[in-house]
Amino acid sequence: MTVHAERPLLFLDVDGTLLPYGGARLPSALEEWDGWQDVSNPQLAKIDLAHGPRLLALPCVLMWATAWMHDANEVIAPLLGLPELPVADLPDAPEEDDPDVLHWKTRALVQAAAGRPFIWVDDEITDLDRAWVSRHHRGHALLHRVDSMIGLVATDFAVLDDWLRDRRTQAQQR
Repeated sequence: MTVHAERPLLFLDVDGTLLPYGGARLPSALEEWDGWQDVSNPQLAKIDLAHGPRLLALPCVLMWATAWMHDANEVIAPLLGLPELPVADLPDAPEEDDPDVLHWKTRALVQAAAGRPFIWVDDEITDLDRAWVSRHHRGHALLHRVDSMIGLVATDFAVLDDWLRDRRTQAQQR
């Protein structure tokens, strides 16, 4: 007997993940973010447009997990040919990240997953985040760190696809 399980979630970051830094001058002040998160941002040309079909082909529910929040649906989704995606309810991003403390998204994403299997794709994931998730999330989770200078590449998609296939196989065997 096959039990139908909910599809895993894929929490997707933008900066450093879909939008590689690769030498970009990053916004240094909060007021500059308005221009960064706009269709006029010249760095958007670095986004690999093939990522849209690759993401849509994954057997999961895509969800934005980015400081872009709803702007990701206005700017990034159309570039990639993605439909409007749900946006994770995240706290405000800190002005500076501290690699020695839990990432500002971690608790919110575990709460949003509510025990459901999930993947979090981001360029700022640390071992501290992985350890915290393994202690506080009752479902399967893959925290996949991407190289911010190059963003998502084919090998990252292979890792995501393999993990999702494994979850699907496990669900079918129950």
